[in-house]
Amino acid sequence: MSTHDSSPVTPLPRIGPYALPNRAILAPMAGVTDRPFRQLCRELGAGLVVSEMVTADSRLWHTRKSRQRLDHAGEPGPRDVQIAGGDPEMLAEAARLNVAQGAEIVDINMGCPAKKVCNKAAGSALLRDERLVAAILESVVAAVDVPVTLKIRTGWCSESRNGIRVAQLAEAAGIQALAVHGRTREQRYRGDAEYDTIAAIKQAVSLPVFANGDIDSAEKAARVLDYTKADAVMIGRGAQGNPWIFREIEHYLRTGDTLARPTPAEIAAVMHRHLEALHAFYGEHMGVRIARKHVGWYLATRPQAAALRARFNVLEQPSAQHRFVDALAHDAATLASNGSNAA
Repeated sequence: MSTHDSSPVTPLPRIGPYALPNRAILAPMAGVTDRPFRQLCRELGAGLVVSEMVTADSRLWHTRKSRQRLDHAGEPGPRDVQIAGGDPEMLAEAARLNVAQGAEIVDINMGCPAKKVCNKAAGSALLRDERLVAAILESVVAAVDVPVTLKIRTGWCSESRNGIRVAQLAEAAGIQALAVHGRTREQRYRGDAEYDTIAAIKQAVSLPVFANGDIDSAEKAARVLDYTKADAVMIGRGAQGNPWIFREIEHYLRTGDTLARPTPAEIAAVMHRHLEALHAFYGEHMGVRIARKHVGWYLATRPQAAALRARFNVLEQPSAQHRFVDALAHDAATLASNGSNAA
């Protein structure tokens, strides 16, 4: 069966009134999917981008970190905000406040494996209490007039893989789409993601299902879609330092052809844009520091990545960070040119 979007049996997914333009979605990642990164991924082909997880406790929203996570100024719609917490009323109020601030889709986090989230009976810890799951979903759906979506794992642990039951609760509560990470909470990010549970969930419910976990190439995205029959793939770590993955997935699903990887000049142009956006959004002092992890991801696949990261991480000025990217592009272009001459 073809996984191309032209196939009449696989229309592009919808979340409530919003038709997605393709099947590649940026997953919400705390400390990663800030406004600069969301905008970059959208420009490079993401059909939907989801903001960083925001605590449902609005008493904590006065912090700079929360204010920045809630900032969607100038973003095109649909603006999708993820909330996390364990109290139905607090989550409902957080959903209402986010919609008042411009959220057009509200996503509930029941997938985060982080200890500090699970210890507060939030994130994937909620999967252990199906009655509470149902109460949260019903409360949030009733609180707002925008689509509510849900992100889960396959279960708490291998003995408690209750993703299908949670998916059915979600559908009954009026959830409009479901993203499933192919690991249990116990696994965190260890081992390989499994897609059998995602395929079973897709069979068990009629709402759109997004497959998530270990999708790091266009070919892998196509295989996962074909295997699970999911409606879209959700890309998390595969997009770190690789925002081009979205246009590559979209192109491959549409044409069956592999898109050429970006040239050194294209990579440099995107890195410059990303740096400028980080410096503008966070201010120079914080922007320079936050740029270090993002540039670290861009460098991860290069020879001498650790040495390059060490060189970049001591730079204190935006201009020095931009010069580093220029030098990187020059070195890469020289290597490419020498390689073609040698051939």
